[in-house]
Amino acid sequence: MLDLAYTEPKPKVISGAKGDWELVIGMEVHAQVASKAKLFSGASTEFGAEPNSNVSFVDAAMPGMLPVINEFCVEQAVRTGLGIKAAINLYSAFDRKNYFYPDLPQGYQISQLYHPIVGEGEILVDMEPGVARNVRVERIHLEQDAGKSVHDMDPNMSFVDLNRTGVALMEIVSMPDIRGPEEAAAYLTKMRQILRYLGTCDGNMQNGNMRADVNVSVCPAGQYEKYRETGDFSHLGTRCELKNMNSMRFIQAAIDYEARRQIAILEDGGTIDQETRLYDADKNETRSMRSKEEAQDYRYFPCPDLLPLVIEQSWVDEIKASLPELPDAKKARFVTEFGMTEYDASVLTADVRDAAYFEEVAQGRDGKQAANWVINELFGRLNKAELTIKDSPISADQLGGILDLIAKDEISGKIGKDLFEIVWNEGGDPAKIVEERGMKQVTDTGAIETAVDQIIADNPAQVEKAKQNPKLAGWFVGQVMKATGGKANPKAVNEIVAKKLQD
Repeated sequence: MLDLAYTEPKPKVISGAKGDWELVIGMEVHAQVASKAKLFSGASTEFGAEPNSNVSFVDAAMPGMLPVINEFCVEQAVRTGLGIKAAINLYSAFDRKNYFYPDLPQGYQISQLYHPIVGEGEILVDMEPGVARNVRVERIHLEQDAGKSVHDMDPNMSFVDLNRTGVALMEIVSMPDIRGPEEAAAYLTKMRQILRYLGTCDGNMQNGNMRADVNVSVCPAGQYEKYRETGDFSHLGTRCELKNMNSMRFIQAAIDYEARRQIAILEDGGTIDQETRLYDADKNETRSMRSKEEAQDYRYFPCPDLLPLVIEQSWVDEIKASLPELPDAKKARFVTEFGMTEYDASVLTADVRDAAYFEEVAQGRDGKQAANWVINELFGRLNKAELTIKDSPISADQLGGILDLIAKDEISGKIGKDLFEIVWNEGGDPAKIVEERGMKQVTDTGAIETAVDQIIADNPAQVEKAKQNPKLAGWFVGQVMKATGGKANPKAVNEIVAKKLQD
């Protein structure tokens, strides 16, 4: 296995009126656990169900109803922790986080503050080939989601949908290691990629299954290094939290706006209030939502309805043994096994389904050729049609069949592209299509030589020019390919044209 070497990107520096400032960013990613049942009840987690149809008595906080932990959700959290090389805490406990929301019937959220299930880990965030930031993860804890308030159904009333209430969330808390808007988006992209490989969260941001609270602060250039040396957070400046971000593009825009807002205040002699803010995409600005609460404001205390969670190391070891090959390892293997560039390997491993499709195509074939066809022909066509790999009209077996025909010289690369179009639009077995439609490549050198002789005889002036300038031989190759409907073997055509022009 190849260990790819990386250098860290330089931090983003924003020049203010009075000096240079650096961004410091930490993220709290809320990832919905891929589970059919909620964290403390057997109610369904199906998205798009009728409002208030996926609600148990526990979710609705009916008197006397007690939560029961969903073991599968615990397993998914452990799996996620192992996937980011984090410490798994064999002892963890749930706490009550007390605050009022109209869509949280209990009046408190069951979460983990003091004893989270997952400890410190790390994520390598790819910025470009050979450049990556190592972002430390402080913790992952399990908690239940709140419901949804609906404000646009009546001008005088709000409605509440409790379907999401009690859905299991993993809150993945990073250290303040992210240094710019692009890195923040790249971090969330990498996190989603890892979760999808692990199968612990589908990462669907449109459905709210993955969202992020982004903590942004600014500090004079050089102060961040002092924090890393001392661990003293006072070097980083006061942070503001951008709440419930679910778009990579909006995250970048919101961070950039918020950083410049803070710099303007500080350079004007003001101070930053620690608060939670919302991003308005239409106005491209952030606005205050509420002052930022601290742990004591939520009056955390151990949840009396749930015993501490104690798991065995042997169970953790079983989960670890079942982990799939993760993105970084797969990318490194693709580089070494198939001889492709790191960039191509990154494209092919960006999504677990893309990687599986490519490996099926490449099985027993030229890996670099398979990569070129998957990336350039297939992905290009999928993007144009706004389709994903699971909706591809061409299966891996069909694309592999096209590559086999090219490898056996039965068709040329150009004919292969024509065949690709036919299979895309009509389906079918590539080999049968070639046979039935007379698309086989002409490999008979006698037939090719006859075509070359005819082109040369018809173009004496061009022959003289080509003898003076051998680069013009390509014109004859093109004419022969045209005359044979693109079926002539290109290599044979080039060799015969070169020989004929030298005579």
